[in-house]
Parts: sequence; C-alpha cells; structure tokens
Amino acid sequence: VMALRARNDLLPYETNIRTENIMKASRLVSAVTGFVVQPNKAVVGANAFAHEAGIHQDGMLKHSGTYEIMTPESVGLSKSTLVMGKHSGRHAFKTKLSELGYNLGDNALNDAFGRFKDLADKKKEVFDEDLIALVDDAVARRNERIRVTKLHLTCGIGVRPSAKLELEIDGERNSATADGDGPVDAVFRCIGKLFPHQAGLQLFQIQAVTEGTDAQADVIVRLEENGRSVNGHGADTDTMVASARAYVNALNKLLVKREKTAPAALSA
Repeated sequence: VMALRARNDLLPYETNIRTENIMKASRLVSAVTGFVVQPNKAVVGANAFAHEAGIHQDGMLKHSGTYEIMTPESVGLSKSTLVMGKHSGRHAFKTKLSELGYNLGDNALNDAFGRFKDLADKKKEVFDEDLIALVDDAVARRNERIRVTKLHLTCGIGVRPSAKLELEIDGERNSATADGDGPVDAVFRCIGKLFPHQAGLQLFQIQAVTEGTDAQADVIVRLEENGRSVNGHGADTDTMVASARAYVNALNKLLVKREKTAPAALSA
C-alpha cells in the first residue's frame, strides 16, 4: 500500500485505504495477538523513522526526503512538539491524545488524565509510547469485575519471594499472601487464591515501553481455559504491578467469554 503511495509515478494505481490508520492498525494487531512489533520492522517499527548517524541527521535536517520516501504523518505518526510532563494540563493532554488517534469520552479522559499525572510524578518526561500504553491499559481495565488495589512484595538474594495482594472482586475487597519461585509466581499464586480458576498460563511477556530505568513495563499475559485463549495487558513503571494487572485483565476477559457461552458459569 505504501509502495503505491510513495512511488505513484511508477505504480499509477489508487486504493481507498487510509494509510494514516496503519500505525493504529499495527498496534491493534499487536495487542490482540500478543506479538510485539520488531523495532526494525518496515513502516511500523520503532526505528522506521529514526536516524542516529550524523550524516543521516544532517541530510534529514536539510530535506526529509533525503532518507525517507514517506512521511511519518502518512502512516499515522505525529511530529508534535508538545512535551508532556507533570506540569502539562488537561487540554494539552487531550490534544496530544487526539494527535495519537485517541478520542476519549469525558469519564475515560478524566481517568486517563489522573493516571497520566501519577505517571508524570514518576517520570521526568512522558513519551508518546508512554501515553499509548497508559490509555490502552486504562481502556482495557474499564468495567472490570476484578481489580488490583494493593500489592506488596518481598524478594531478593537469600529471601523466599512472597507477595501480599489485595483484589476488588465485584466491589468487595479481599487480600491474600503467597510464596513463589519468584515474585511473579508469588503474585500469580495470590490471584489464584483470591479468585480460584482452572485457566493455564500460556504466555508471559514483558517489554519496556521506552528507554531508561524509569520506563513503563508493558506486560502481556495469555491464559487458556477449555480451548478459549485471551490476552491480558498491563502497564506500569512497576513491573510487578503491570504483571498483576495483565493477569487480572486476562481473567476479566475470560469472564466475558464465559458469560457469552454459559451465563451460569460466572459464579466461578
């Protein structure tokens, strides 16, 4: 599609495809399948429009067409100069989300803005990738029956990893403690105590959203139950919190699938 658009002189054909939605489509496919887009992937990879070499940067500053046969905007990327941080207001936040392709309602926007302010207190600069992970995580956790409310971990060299987790299930809060082979195992065992289920863990994947030690962790958890598979997502600067949220998000999706096939099974 982009070849037709970029080299229309050699390929004089037209399509009705809106290429500005390519990045959004790529993120959606990645979220649904659980497969991370490789940085060196053409067009949609993180490095597709990145230039590090000095001669490349010099050429780009003089004329962007020197090394790019298409513009970032043509595939849905923004060249906004808005730098988001803890002093950014609600209007700037809404504008930035709109540039990234998100148009949230008032309630969802208020929730996302609150989480953005919390994140901005932890990070000096909030990148576009942070906002995408934040909003996707917030949207994924709307109307969930199960929510992570508190988490405390003990782990280290010579210490048996243990976790204390509090979940809110249908409005009622309960907590549990568990040991594990590692902190992730301990957290997942806590979830199993608070919400017993037979789902098996098929995939556990962690990816840093941006560079730096203060980067958010984007976690994907895949659960399988009776032939039904779901992917759960969680994002947070604390990897263990992101892991707990991803597992719980997957459980919530399984509950939705149970409801569609057998409403009585919701009693878990």
